Amino acid sequence: MHMFQRRTTFFILFTLSGFSGLIYESIWTHYLKLFLGHAAYAQTLVLAIFMGGMAIGSWLCSRNSGRLKNLLRGYAVAEGAIGLGALIFHELFTSVIDLSYRSIIPGLGSATAITIYKWGISGLLILPQSILLGMTFPLMSAGLLRRFPENPGKSVALLYFTNSLGAVAGVLASGFFMIRTMGLPGTVRSAGCVNVLLAIAVWLLASRQEPAAPGKEAGIDRPASRLFPRYLLAASAITGAASFIYEIGWIRMLSMVLGTSTHAFELMLSAFIFGLACGGLCIHRFIDRISSPPRFLAQVQIVMGFFALSTLVVYGETFPVMKWLVDNLAKNDTGYALFNLSSSAIAIAIMLPATFFAGMTLPLITLVLLRDGHGEGSIGAVYAANTVGAIAGVFFAIHVGLPLLGLKGVITSGAALDMGLGIALLWSPGREGAGWLPRGAATVCALAAIAAAVFFVRLDLFKMGSGVYRHGILLSPAGFRHLYHLDGKTATVDVFLDGLGSMRINTNGKTDATIMTDPERAAGMDEATMTLLGAIPMAIHPKAATVASIGLGSGFTTQVLLENPAIRRVDTVEIEQGMVEGARMFGPRVEKVYTDPRSRIHIDDAKTFFSSRHARYDIIISEPSNPWVSGVSGLFSEEFYRLIGNHIADDGLFVQWVQLYEIDTELVCSVLKGLSRNFSDYVIYAPDQGDIMIVAKKSGRVPPPSAWLFGNPALAAELKRINVENLQDIEVRKVGDKKLLEKLLASMAVRANSDYYPVLDQNASRTRFLNASAANLLYFAQLPVPAAQLLSDRGPGESVTEVTPTAAFPKSEAAHHAVVLRNFLVTGRFGPGSESLGEDDRQQAVIVRNVFFPAGKITGPRQRLEALFVTAENILPYLTPYELEAIWRRLEPGGAAAGVTPLERECLELFKAIGRRDGAGMATRATALLRYGRGLDGGMVRYVAASGMLGQLMQGNKPEARAIWSQYRPALFGNGKPDLLFRLLSAESSS
Repeated sequence: MHMFQRRTTFFILFTLSGFSGLIYESIWTHYLKLFLGHAAYAQTLVLAIFMGGMAIGSWLCSRNSGRLKNLLRGYAVAEGAIGLGALIFHELFTSVIDLSYRSIIPGLGSATAITIYKWGISGLLILPQSILLGMTFPLMSAGLLRRFPENPGKSVALLYFTNSLGAVAGVLASGFFMIRTMGLPGTVRSAGCVNVLLAIAVWLLASRQEPAAPGKEAGIDRPASRLFPRYLLAASAITGAASFIYEIGWIRMLSMVLGTSTHAFELMLSAFIFGLACGGLCIHRFIDRISSPPRFLAQVQIVMGFFALSTLVVYGETFPVMKWLVDNLAKNDTGYALFNLSSSAIAIAIMLPATFFAGMTLPLITLVLLRDGHGEGSIGAVYAANTVGAIAGVFFAIHVGLPLLGLKGVITSGAALDMGLGIALLWSPGREGAGWLPRGAATVCALAAIAAAVFFVRLDLFKMGSGVYRHGILLSPAGFRHLYHLDGKTATVDVFLDGLGSMRINTNGKTDATIMTDPERAAGMDEATMTLLGAIPMAIHPKAATVASIGLGSGFTTQVLLENPAIRRVDTVEIEQGMVEGARMFGPRVEKVYTDPRSRIHIDDAKTFFSSRHARYDIIISEPSNPWVSGVSGLFSEEFYRLIGNHIADDGLFVQWVQLYEIDTELVCSVLKGLSRNFSDYVIYAPDQGDIMIVAKKSGRVPPPSAWLFGNPALAAELKRINVENLQDIEVRKVGDKKLLEKLLASMAVRANSDYYPVLDQNASRTRFLNASAANLLYFAQLPVPAAQLLSDRGPGESVTEVTPTAAFPKSEAAHHAVVLRNFLVTGRFGPGSESLGEDDRQQAVIVRNVFFPAGKITGPRQRLEALFVTAENILPYLTPYELEAIWRRLEPGGAAAGVTPLERECLELFKAIGRRDGAGMATRATALLRYGRGLDGGMVRYVAASGMLGQLMQGNKPEARAIWSQYRPALFGNGKPDLLFRLLSAESSS
């Protein structure tokens, strides 16, 4: 019993080793991608360094473990060294990278030299720890076999199970908790502490001297006996390659069902490892009773291949399941937890059958070699061969299989490897096996299964391109034509055309851009965003000649840039070749992207592209996918903005597109915080109601846009399609600037999004599920009072409001309605355009005019006061002081003016002060109303309190503004959270 307890203790400790080991793989990949970039070759080479080191460590153990007298203490030393390295890793990494960018890379000259240097440094940073990690499994396994030689297969299988189980826990803990709460530095240090404590525990438990390593026993005297160990090591490599081919293929397949967020990836990875663990747990119960392990291994390989092929058939049924989940789960935190649990269940349902058998293979191969008398060194050799095969499988799947064979071909090729290996083992000479008839039947069945997959299985491209995980919608041939499909290295790309002529390009099911193929038809919101992403920075910087655009999408932003003859070069950086090919389907709408000699498309990661070049641009535009997409949040980080600043000319501009849908206000503010620290000024524009674009300047203020681009026929035509016909149509889309938002951002608890503290990456998948929105950022500084205008040090522009209304941007319609109300209040008639005015707003305006020019039914004081406030909210944020004065001049001489109540008169005086931008008048009138205006309801008090705080702030009277806030906050918000307007005013009054 005592011996059993001691062995169980080691199994438990090895679970912790798996826990920290998977944390290292994840964290080191995060770190090194910051230096190397997120391109597909970077991801695979990072994995190659990690797994290559593991293979080296295993191989070293296979060659030298027999020389060690106490393997478990050797294991403790390896774990301790790993832990100590982890404790200093962050500081070492940042020092080396800062030195590289500051002193070494600038002097290297060529891109090839820079690449070689980067990979060399990356290898030096993680290769030593990776080698040590590769030693842990062979050292622990061989050490336990020396101390507990009975049932060696069971011991190896249990170690494989416990290590894999710990790895599952490590993936989930780091992904869902540790990185979010501690950032990358805290997570890697925590894993280091686990390793150090683990090393101490094993060192103390391993004080008893181990028995001497058993020598190699002579194998059974058969002609093939000398070749068979190498044959089994090759089998270990082949099954490792097949398993990782499955992993890459399944993760890509499930990304179109579960989504492409970091958390979805972690759930898929944990499901894969969980299947391996279950296989190890199952086989440990009977592995030492298997009479013919080689024959059993052959059967396992063939069955594993069958189950892998079956995933191609089952895959299509996961989409309706996800649709049901999206349609029926509540959009709250409980629903999100259930969504993640259900996503994990879907991933397990796809992966478990095949990975269950994959988890049996290494224990089986190791047992065969141990039984054949090849000693404890065979443990490390099998582990090393399997790891080398895994590296080859990853490279094949990403760089050959997906682009050339597609998803179905990748899974089928992995199954062919497993089945082929099983058939070879069944028919191998000199080994006991079943009769020729069973072997022949197994061979025929395996070949038939592969042929059936190749010729009869068809993946549904409409389901795969639907992005069902977002809105629960499944596309079908009834409403769409499928024009293009490619399983690329980094994403699966599809192009669809609907019956209205709207064409969309999707990556992993998510629509990245939509364009109307007929330019005569009304443009969609995506076109408004893409057009203004190119047009507004050119209007602000008319002398710009060189532009870089991050993310091709449909190519339309680049097309807009190329309409300007002053632009000499546009470098478009796109990570996925499939996007470049798919965007060609948009035809004439993006023709210049592919034909204009000024246009260059670079297939690269943005960080890698800029860090390996010395070019500086007049304008850099970043239009990545949504921040919840795995890897994308790095393009919204403080470190990325610092890097980009080095590649912008002194008077240049940086433009960042941020989606306001599927994200909340705090996460957008985390982006603004990171950007604000690296640029002297920025202005935010809203191309539509679901997006913002941040125009930032490296030094000095961001100047206002000029009207020159409306004189360019091609640009003017594209702008007119989105109802932008003059400068006011651009100015009405202005949300705010750094001066307005700086103190608000400082008052918010959320930290700046950083590569090392990835706030966005860790939280955006939740806000996507909740269907959150940060659209309140568009209006909080305009409604109900024009705080953005009143706190700005820039005076009003045009004297008369002329805004082109468009349903894609409600603020433009509100400005147009303000003009309609202006005309009515002055003339008494609703003119052209009034048909779009809401009936309630129309009636409230009629009541206001009747206050001064009685007509029809006489309304009560309460109704009149409400009409005054509603009309004020409808006109004050949009009309100029000149227009507002015209309204007051027209209304006040009315015959009934003398009948206006004192409260109405005081409110009117407040509105007049706001219109004139008279801070002192606003403060005086608001104070009087708050003190004596007992007839005001809650919404009116909110309006007056905001006006009073604004008036005091305009005069620099921050204590007085703070006093208003302190007095009226309980009445306005109780114990609840203030809205953004009052958070802004509170922040301004507190600084």
